[in-house]
Amino acid sequence: MKIGVIDYGMGNLFSVEQALKRLDCEVFVTAEPQVLDTMDALLLPGVGAFPDAMKCLQESQLDSYLQKVQVGQRPLLGICLGMQLLFEQSEEVTPTKGLGFFKGQIQRFSGNEKGQIYRVPHMGWNELVFANRPTWLTEEALAKHVYFVHSFYAANVEEEQLVAYADYHGIQVPGIVANGSVTGMQFHPEKSGDLGMSLLAQWLKGVATC
Repeated sequence: MKIGVIDYGMGNLFSVEQALKRLDCEVFVTAEPQVLDTMDALLLPGVGAFPDAMKCLQESQLDSYLQKVQVGQRPLLGICLGMQLLFEQSEEVTPTKGLGFFKGQIQRFSGNEKGQIYRVPHMGWNELVFANRPTWLTEEALAKHVYFVHSFYAANVEEEQLVAYADYHGIQVPGIVANGSVTGMQFHPEKSGDLGMSLLAQWLKGVATC
């Protein structure tokens, strides 16, 4: 299977690339639409600030390309910041419009829940609770925890688009979202041990059966 990892200047590409190769994928790290068009599925990584990432996508015209990907119902997976970019807008640094593939907004953890101070960023292992099961999610995993590292999260997510979440000081943090051919994972599957690799493998298997 050929997977295109979209290189727009804001991703931790090496770890994602190596995880995909361990799952027997042929990986192409590129920003060229002509190459991305030949892929079986696309992956949008991301590390950094939302406005900077959207600017990079716009300058390379990859934002328009991704709109065509979504309209064409091609498989797309966003990871961490890559997932957040799939939402309508973000309040990080300055209000910024996202790609709009999912309903909801990206907002910062307040660090204070009912007078109780908690750590921001949300960093470390947290249990993933499944709310819905898309067609590609067919296997039960023995592990329950995945690895998060983020200061912003998706809020006001539509119930039918929420696949799994983690509880962080009373906040329901979307961990996996899905809408048609587009999927997002807030945590890092490539750094999340058995469960992370199982979820990535199941997503790839779902791509193969499309």
